[in-house]
Amino acid sequence: MRRVAALLVVLALPGAAAAQVWPAKPIRYIVPFAPGGTTDILARLIAPKLADVFGQPVVVENRPGAAGALGSEMLAKSPADGYTIGGGTISSHAINATLYSKAGLRPH
Repeated sequence: MRRVAALLVVLALPGAAAAQVWPAKPIRYIVPFAPGGTTDILARLIAPKLADVFGQPVVVENRPGAAGALGSEMLAKSPADGYTIGGGTISSHAINATLYSKAGLRPH
């Protein structure tokens, strides 16, 4: 039993050594609405505080259109690497998914 445990530890070491510290690059904050709206203002208030916590810049990126569907789709199709976050409202995350069968974001 000890040999198995020792073997597992030895096998896990290369993976632990190769693990990256997160975040290692700027974080993208997608807002699915135009600049100046409530969702954008909230994102711009939160972004500097997140940057302080993470130690990396948080860049707010507005992607308006189709009642938030375009930005939400971009968020959903972003790589799942932890470097893209997003804001939204009930229209961009719930109503669009119910009204449109081809909505880019399908919350579960």
